Amino acid sequence: MKAVIMAGGEGTRLRPLTSNAPKPMLPIANRPMMEHIVSLLRRHGFDEIVVTVAFLANHIKTYFGDGSEFGVKIWYADEPVPLGTAGSVGNARALLDETFLVISGDVLTDMDLTAVMAFHEERGALATIGLTAVDNPLEFGIVITKEDGSIERFLEKPTWGQVFSDTINTGIYVLDPAIFEFIPEGRSVDFSSEVFPALLAAGRPLYGAVMKGYWEDVGTLEAYLSAQFDALDQKVAVDLPGFRINDGVFIGEGAEVSPEAHVLAPAVIGPGCKIEAGCKIGDYTVLGSNVRVQAEAQIERCVLHDNVYVGSRSRMRGAIIGRTTSIRNNVRIDEGVVLGDEVFVGSNAVVSGGVKVYPFKTIEDGAVVNSSIVWESRGARSLFGRDGVTGLANVDVTPELAVRVAMAYGTSVPKGSTVVTSRDSSRAARMLKRAMMAGLNAAGVDVLDLEVATVPVTRFLTRSPRAFGGITIRLHHSDPDRVVIRFFDTAGTDITEDAQRKIERLFQREDARRSLAEEIGDIQFPPRALEEYTVALEATVEPHAIRDFKFKLVVDYAFGAVGGVMPTLLGKLGADVLAVNPYVSTAGRLTYDAEAGGERVAAMVRASGAHLGAVIDPDGERITFVDDEGRVLDHTAALLCFVELVSDHLLGDTIALPVNVTESARQIARSHGVQVISTKLSTPALMAAASDPAVGFAADGNGGYILPGFLPAFDGAGALLKMLDMLARSKRSLSEVYDALPKVHQVHDTVVTPWDQKGMVMRTLMEMAGRDVELVDGVKMRYKDGWLLALPDPEEPITHLWAESTTEAEARRLVQEYARRIRQLVR
Repeated sequence: MKAVIMAGGEGTRLRPLTSNAPKPMLPIANRPMMEHIVSLLRRHGFDEIVVTVAFLANHIKTYFGDGSEFGVKIWYADEPVPLGTAGSVGNARALLDETFLVISGDVLTDMDLTAVMAFHEERGALATIGLTAVDNPLEFGIVITKEDGSIERFLEKPTWGQVFSDTINTGIYVLDPAIFEFIPEGRSVDFSSEVFPALLAAGRPLYGAVMKGYWEDVGTLEAYLSAQFDALDQKVAVDLPGFRINDGVFIGEGAEVSPEAHVLAPAVIGPGCKIEAGCKIGDYTVLGSNVRVQAEAQIERCVLHDNVYVGSRSRMRGAIIGRTTSIRNNVRIDEGVVLGDEVFVGSNAVVSGGVKVYPFKTIEDGAVVNSSIVWESRGARSLFGRDGVTGLANVDVTPELAVRVAMAYGTSVPKGSTVVTSRDSSRAARMLKRAMMAGLNAAGVDVLDLEVATVPVTRFLTRSPRAFGGITIRLHHSDPDRVVIRFFDTAGTDITEDAQRKIERLFQREDARRSLAEEIGDIQFPPRALEEYTVALEATVEPHAIRDFKFKLVVDYAFGAVGGVMPTLLGKLGADVLAVNPYVSTAGRLTYDAEAGGERVAAMVRASGAHLGAVIDPDGERITFVDDEGRVLDHTAALLCFVELVSDHLLGDTIALPVNVTESARQIARSHGVQVISTKLSTPALMAAASDPAVGFAADGNGGYILPGFLPAFDGAGALLKMLDMLARSKRSLSEVYDALPKVHQVHDTVVTPWDQKGMVMRTLMEMAGRDVELVDGVKMRYKDGWLLALPDPEEPITHLWAESTTEAEARRLVQEYARRIRQLVR
């Protein structure tokens, strides 16, 4: 038997879900609505199906193909212009030479199609309309029939004053080919308003058959959610995908649900989903394929389409979430919210009830959204962040994105250039580096691959004449689920903001260079990169002084690649080293606690009588020092020790420090006749300052130290070697230097500041500041006994406040006073 599925509607009332998907492809219980219709038709013996398509037709054609995968044969009838319900069927008249059934592709039903076909044949009808009773008939065509089923009267979408029955037209029709006599070609024709009235007027046999079973017109967002719930309650006979593990919970293949998560029936968990510990998946929830729900998130009465990410402690109820949407930590999404495809919702945001957010929009961190977002975004997402291209591995930063970013970067450098690449030991970084190498080669750029290497080694090789730039891919230092892609220029420093903007423009425009087959780049592996690095590093110190001192050290390499660099070099310098975690291990890195590592090293220093302890971060950039008495130095104290020691052995007459560093550093430097220049807090700004020939040392106050004579970038191994060199040459212990430092009283805090009010806040603070103000980065106001710095965060809706004074209490008072002023401003 033959059937026609009408699948050409745009589904405007279902937007934003149908903004870039046809209505019949919206999933109900993780299967497109039209797939449920195809299954229903097959069960009732309809094995030849004509599908009328118009809006985003390729989505339907690609999914269903020729129908063989679904046990039927499918043909498609394209509507070049909208032809109406009857016109679209008439457009397929060449394929319909026998009695056929017509059904919408965007309803959910299990009605008995065999019975209505039998009714049609028994009555000898030209057309039979399937009927059902509903509570609210206003949105449908009302039909009155005689006792024999022949139609006496009907009215399309009446008002309450016109309601004379609750029996409505379901859009299911059985038609004979003679119906085409009443469907003119070449224009829009509708069954209810034109064809059926014409049949009545001509006295042709037109019948209505009251059908048994479930029927829901999924025409609104409310009806879409209701249909999902009815499917979960099994009010409609549809196949729920997955394995039934208890009463009403279905779990798809490959899904992982933590034993400490709670899933309440009824619910459907799609294939490949991952639900972490502490999550609550409430009743009437449908999760599509590959949905990831982080720890302690709560989801209830919601429908999440494929590839959605839900951050930890986020809560949502009664919402519909489109494909590939990313919802970060501590987000609240209220009843009735609908998010389109690929929406980004930042951490701590609140999306109020009834709000609709159209596809590809961004909601900034901390935003409170009370109205729908159709055209604009609430906060722009740029490709580059503070550290580079950053995001959740395989959620934000996917192989597809990595290839596009690499091709954009490759297009920004000359064809035939060589770019150094490296990664850490993680599988995420390995996957993304391979994708980026492919993108670079496609753009005609050669790759010099270091495989697993530290950031300083990558920077060092990038400075060599053979390289034009460098890329490293690594897990984010503060979040093992995130990755960061960093780009280096020919000097080995982070690329400038201008270079970032150029890459971003090429990326957004997809205007990448594609090389011919003979121009595709090559991949090489440098054989002596580590040896070149260690030889050059050793040349920055006085080896004989270090050897004569006979250092005894405890060094924790934190499972990073620096463990493959330092032991040999320290051994050449005569140091007796107790190495901790000296091998590369992703599992070890993921569970590594830097603070606990520092305490372990401190205990080993005390027990062994070592001269020094150190913890070098896994990327090899930052270092924490432990003195000979087993005290873990905070980063401010370590910086002051460095300034005290390095000022007498400086290549140059200047030290570069960020504007938020303690005033004590400047006082120590001045006492040695060395000047200090203030820089912005960003790493690229500090590296740019360190590239000045007059600057002999730079540091960021967070464990990052720059020795410009070797590399104008952070290097933990270089900082350790320099510390040994300075202690040996000064014949002092680190504890002596530390004990002589002045006391520092500095306080840091943050204040929530909406993006659109940051400018107003900074302008107002400027007006309050008076004359003694410094504008290197943010607004730094100097007082008699200290200073306060206010600086808007470039990536989050907050303002940072730092204060320093003669006492801890006074510094805290300053921060609290300005925090109160800012909160008053943003009310």
